[in-house]
Amino acid sequence: MKIVYTDVLVIGGGLAGLRTAVGVKRRGLDTLILSLVPPKRSHSAAAQGGMQASLANALKGAGDNEEIHFHDTVRGSDWGCDQQVARLFTHMAPKAVRELAAWGVPWSREQEGERQVIINGEAVPLRTPAAVHGLIAARDFGGTKKWRTCYTSDGTGHAMLYAVSDQAIAAAIPVHERQEAMALIHDGARCLGAVVRDLITGDLRAYLARATVMATGGFGRIWGVSTNAIINEGMGQALALETGVARLANLEAVQFHPTAIVPAGILVTEGCRGDGGLLRDVDGHRFMPDYEPEKKELASRDVVSRRMAEHMRKGKGIKGPFGDFLWLDITVLGRAHIEKNLREVKDICQYFLGIDPTVDFIPVRPTQHYSMGGIRTDHQGQSPWLRGLFACGEVACWDLHGFNRLGGNSVAETVVAGMLVGEYVADFCATPEGQVQISTALAQDFLRREQAGIDRLLARPGRENAIAIRQAMERVMTDRVGLFRKGPDLEAAVAELQALLVRAGDLGVRNPYPGANPELVLAYRLPRMLKVALGAAMGALARTESRGAHYREDFPGRNDRDWLKRTLLHWPAGGNQPELDYETLEVGGLELPPGFRGYGARDILDHPDTARRQAEVDALRAHAAPGEAQALQDQLMPFHHLLPERYRGPNARVPTAPDLEAPGASAPLPAAGTARRSQEPQS
Repeated sequence: MKIVYTDVLVIGGGLAGLRTAVGVKRRGLDTLILSLVPPKRSHSAAAQGGMQASLANALKGAGDNEEIHFHDTVRGSDWGCDQQVARLFTHMAPKAVRELAAWGVPWSREQEGERQVIINGEAVPLRTPAAVHGLIAARDFGGTKKWRTCYTSDGTGHAMLYAVSDQAIAAAIPVHERQEAMALIHDGARCLGAVVRDLITGDLRAYLARATVMATGGFGRIWGVSTNAIINEGMGQALALETGVARLANLEAVQFHPTAIVPAGILVTEGCRGDGGLLRDVDGHRFMPDYEPEKKELASRDVVSRRMAEHMRKGKGIKGPFGDFLWLDITVLGRAHIEKNLREVKDICQYFLGIDPTVDFIPVRPTQHYSMGGIRTDHQGQSPWLRGLFACGEVACWDLHGFNRLGGNSVAETVVAGMLVGEYVADFCATPEGQVQISTALAQDFLRREQAGIDRLLARPGRENAIAIRQAMERVMTDRVGLFRKGPDLEAAVAELQALLVRAGDLGVRNPYPGANPELVLAYRLPRMLKVALGAAMGALARTESRGAHYREDFPGRNDRDWLKRTLLHWPAGGNQPELDYETLEVGGLELPPGFRGYGARDILDHPDTARRQAEVDALRAHAAPGEAQALQDQLMPFHHLLPERYRGPNARVPTAPDLEAPGASAPLPAAGTARRSQEPQS
């Protein structure tokens, strides 16, 4: 039996996993990272537009602070998030972006002088004063009241990933690449590591650890088209589910990004619209102001995606060989701006579409993008049901995003969660609970079980084809568990996914090679993908309301009275399907009681406690003494005591935030017809 011992095992080599590992290692613990791919090829590199942090350096970010960022995040979540976690996050985000600057991330910077930006379809002059020259810049993103999305052109994730990966290298943290976790080793109450398969040789070994951190990303690849990397198949979520102990949460909360290119599904950053890009229909008409007159293209992602789909349903989409789509017009930004700030977008359009976005419109439509749900954890990133199992990043649900994530909050979450979870893991390992005696016999049992499963796949011909089943799953999720949902479709989805899971029990592998064998990999991953898909469909069917990205056409209103709660999912040992339970969000403990988001439909069935809690909050704020913000916060919802001591200090900002200066009148943009529309997208 091959066993590797370490203090902390981190499964996943993206931003969240890397930053957690760096933090743990700095606390003096042996740390080891497992990664399917080299860390610098992780999906974190695909983040384009930026990360949110309330620095208040930008002219249009003047006056920004943690309070405003918190309110934007809660509203964006459609009141589905954990507000205490949202407070931790918004407090930490400025610290994270500054740490990354110190580590070498080349953030775009404010430059003194006058420049033109596109705001609401018009060219507006801005004058940046000398006081903020050289400070980290910010752009506009959807669902926010201030410009706070820090960026490096449109390659933010790439720059962040390289910087954090280099820190892991400098800390001499070993990374075992091409290694796949196959099962979590546990005794029913305590996670003790994982069974891991070498994707090159096929060898299995046990990695035993005092704490195990899951950081494997989302599960977008259970849909037919996704902006996710091909490795984002939900294996981290599935492994936690298969313990029979750990819970998943809010799998039905899945975000569709408004602007992915057609047909490839590759993301075109929200930074395009944040910088002033416009959405146009078949007639060249800018249609978003017709639906969202205030926020327009910069309503939250769930709202923009639905408005686009509604517009196409009205026959206003462009017909193409891969279905209807709409135009994203960034020609209004000008060639110089695109080549400086949106150069990756330009490259994507040229390489995958054969068009030049400086003169051509970009074909886009809403596409699966992000999973708000995942492994349910507490604010420290630890599973309440399986101690020693931590999770952070998109694989986790601690629950920052609720039912809709604001753009820029996810890439910020990777490093913020990594900073916090790294400290919490180290604290855990310093407690008696973190000192474990690991049974090698238990590890051997898990190794035998996983090896037996692989041997069965290799030994039998099987009557079912894995590719056919996967394609069927993708069709079900795309057609029935997509942007718009309704009861009969979801019922059919659950039934079809259950049938596919049964069929997956008769998979075989034609190629008997036990090492680098893609057919084998798909065969053992597919049943796990189906379990996650089934959980998402069941959660969507049970939730008879619309909240954030979860939209039920047969229940179009948000129902706080009955559904202000978090979905919990577990798979009982020996069961043939998951079971649902719920975790209530107590209105009396919310700092920001449920209300209208400020965009989208205003269709809400109020919770009976909302008015009372709002009155309490208003009274506390009215009687708060000037300069007693900390005391007021402790009365509304304390959170500072949850932070590691080193991170409790306030965030510094420019002493006097500059006001927007507009020396001239707004200039009209060129008419839609001055830019040419590209041809239908090519395969």
